[in-house]
Amino acid sequence: MNGRFCLQMTACSWMKPTANKRQGNQTIITEFVLLGFGNLPQLQTLLFMLFLVIYIATMAGNIIIIALVVANQNLHTPMYFFLGNLSCLETCYTSTILPRMLASLRTGDRTISFGGCITQFYIFGSLLATECLLLSVMSYDRYLAICKPLHYFALMNGRFCLQLTACSWVSGFLAPLPTMLLMSQFTFCGPNELDHFFCDLSPVIKLACSDTHMLDVTAFILCSIFTLPPFLLTLASYVCIISTILRIPSTTGRQKAFSTCSSHLIVVTIFYGTLVIVYLLSDSDALRDLNKIFSVFYGVLTPLVNPLIYSLRNKEVKVFLKASIIRFFVFCKKSDISS
Repeated sequence: MNGRFCLQMTACSWMKPTANKRQGNQTIITEFVLLGFGNLPQLQTLLFMLFLVIYIATMAGNIIIIALVVANQNLHTPMYFFLGNLSCLETCYTSTILPRMLASLRTGDRTISFGGCITQFYIFGSLLATECLLLSVMSYDRYLAICKPLHYFALMNGRFCLQLTACSWVSGFLAPLPTMLLMSQFTFCGPNELDHFFCDLSPVIKLACSDTHMLDVTAFILCSIFTLPPFLLTLASYVCIISTILRIPSTTGRQKAFSTCSSHLIVVTIFYGTLVIVYLLSDSDALRDLNKIFSVFYGVLTPLVNPLIYSLRNKEVKVFLKASIIRFFVFCKKSDISS
């Protein structure tokens, strides 16, 4: 499954001598070249340092969120349980793309095997689908908390939270499976250049010399099932939330109610906003570089921004983060004194 295909529906390359096989008069490709940002050779070192800092910051930020949710009893609520799952997803999400990109920038080797490309596509597509589902679950959680506060803890109990989360993860990893299986049966006969920094569905199927009609239909159906309903549920939840908040008579009450969902609303807006921009852009040569830049926004920067938004805009997270930092320094000081 892939957003570009669903919404559209619709530096030199090299090949190792052992990378290809002959079938009749065609050269069958067994590895690809991710062109990425190879057209900017003078910026390779700068890009490597930039993306390395982003990767470290992303991993650190999301791991801190997970640790805070696990370690603090006061954060053992449905909202923070879902937040912990989202942060866990973001660490996997960014690790699917950035390590391979960093290796390419550092060594100059942009080749990726066919199996590695299919695996990267599957994991990335699974996490993308899971994030859509998790964001819709989090919006439903905020809907119950604001619109049905008296029934919230009865409805959003521990068992129901686990069921929603398990369904999101399992459904997300099942979503791109048929597409991946169909793609794995394709024959690729050149060229072997993918003008992207990761294995996205659209640039991969452009290189196929097999009939892609079945894959096209399958991808469209799966995208429609696993992206449109979560988006509509998220949208409907926030329509109800905003209408409920506007009916609160006091300004203080409205601000307090909105503060409980503002962080999630910002994350949803950034995620879907950048995703739509990327996958509605034309594949023309003039917009291809712009497309890659926006792909960096939703594939690399969004996992970095999410923990910042939740930590900077959430009072409880800030309080527990400060308390944890203080305890850490006190522990280090006691360790130094005892030694």
